[in-house]
Amino acid sequence: MRLSSVNPATGAPLQTYDGWGANEIEESLAASAAAASQWSALTVAKRTEVLRSVGGLLRRQHEEFARVITLEMGKLIAEARAEVDKCAGACDYYAEHAGPYLADAAIDTDAGRSYVSHVPLGTVLAIMPWNFPFWQVIRAAVPALAAGNAVLLKHAPNVTGCALAIEKAFRTAGLPASVFQTLLVAIDRIPAIIADRRVHAVTLTGSERAGKEVAMHAGAQLKKCTLELGGSDAFIVLEDADLQWTVSQAVASRFQNAGQSCIAAKRFIVVDAIADAFVEEFKTAAERFVPGDPLSETTTLAPLARADLREALHRQVGASLASGAIAVTGCAPAVGPGYFYAPSILDGVAPGMPAFDEEVFGPVAAVVRARDEADAMRLANLSRYGLGASVWTADAVRGEGIARRLDCGLAFVNGLVKSDPRLPFGGVKASGYGRELSWHGLREFVNVKSVWIR
Repeated sequence: MRLSSVNPATGAPLQTYDGWGANEIEESLAASAAAASQWSALTVAKRTEVLRSVGGLLRRQHEEFARVITLEMGKLIAEARAEVDKCAGACDYYAEHAGPYLADAAIDTDAGRSYVSHVPLGTVLAIMPWNFPFWQVIRAAVPALAAGNAVLLKHAPNVTGCALAIEKAFRTAGLPASVFQTLLVAIDRIPAIIADRRVHAVTLTGSERAGKEVAMHAGAQLKKCTLELGGSDAFIVLEDADLQWTVSQAVASRFQNAGQSCIAAKRFIVVDAIADAFVEEFKTAAERFVPGDPLSETTTLAPLARADLREALHRQVGASLASGAIAVTGCAPAVGPGYFYAPSILDGVAPGMPAFDEEVFGPVAAVVRARDEADAMRLANLSRYGLGASVWTADAVRGEGIARRLDCGLAFVNGLVKSDPRLPFGGVKASGYGRELSWHGLREFVNVKSVWIR
C-alpha cells in the first residue's frame, strides 16, 4: 500500500510514501506505550514548556509549513499562513492554562481530605482530515499532550507531507521520541489499532460515515472517543440586518478555504423581506473571486483538495437544481487544470434537496427563503446536523434569544462561527459528540479520579 499526495491546483503528483505493515505498526504501538508512561510522569510545567517551544517553532518556520499546506491541500497561501499562526496560538494557550485546568480540585466531604485529580489515559489515536491539515491535528493533539497522553496520528493520505512535518516539528521542539507519532497506514488498519490494548481513546474529525465507524469500533472496546463530524451551518439573516456587512461576512464564511470547512456557513436562511436584496449583493460579491495558483498572492479562490470531492459537489448541485433550486451564479466545475469549482449560489433551496439536507463541502452557497423569524428558526433546526450557526440582526438581544434556541454546539450573533482555544468546540446530532479546546477539550482524555483520605 502506498500513500500519495497531489497538487490540487494542477493535478500533478507531489510525493508517494510507503505504507506500513504489521511490523511497523507493532513497533509504533510498543514505542507509544513506553513513551506515554514517561511523558505522563513529567510535571505539567515540564510538558507545557515543550508545547510553548512547539508554538515558537511554528512561528519561526511559518512560511515553510504554509507552503507544505498549500501544495498538498490547495489552500490559499495567506490562509495557510493564518492556519500555522493559529496552531502556534493554541500551543501558547495550553502552555499558559493547562496547569490550572489540570490542578487537583479540593472537595469538602466527610473525609479528612478529598479531591478530584486529572490523570492521563495513556495513548490517544487521532484520526484527522485534510481540510485544515495542521490546525485539526494541533487542536486535537496539544490538549491531549498537555494532559500527559501520547498521541498517534492517522492523517488523511493526501496530506501525508503535512503529517510528517508536524511530527518533525514536535520532535525538533523537544517532545520526547514516540510521544507523538504519525502512522502511515491505510484506513482498513484502524479497527485493529483501536482494539489494541495500548490505545486508550480515539478522537476523530471527519465525515458522519467515518464517525459511525469509529464510534462502533471504539464502543466495542469500551474506549472513550470524541467525534467532530460534518455540519450544515445555518446563517440566519433577519430583516433588520446591516445588508452590506452581512453579505461581506457571508462571502467570507462560505468561500474561505474554497468552502471546505465543517463550520462554514452553508444554508443562508434569509427572511423574505430582505431576501432579494441579499441575493443580489451576494451574487455580485461571489463573482469577484479570482481562481488560480494558490501560491500566488493575487489568487482569491483555491481549488478543491481532490478530483473526487469536486465530482461529489457537482452531483449535489445537479440534484438540487433538478429538484427546483435556481442557479444564481456558477454551479459548474471550472474549465482547465486543477480541481477548481466556480463560486456558486443556489436560490430557492428547500428541505429534500441535497443542498439543504447534506453537507455541501465546496464553494456553493444555498439560499433558503423564510417567511419570518419563526420560520427561519424552524428551517435552521430542521437539519440533522448541529455544529454551528449564526444570526445576523441589528438587535443583539433578539439575536441572542435565537442563538440560545438553535440546536447546535456553537451559536454566534453577528459574527462568523470559528474555533477559538478559549471556547469549547463541537456539535450535537449528526455533528458528533464530545468537545475540543478550552478546559473541556483538555479533560476529554483524562481519568477524572476522586481521592478520599481519612
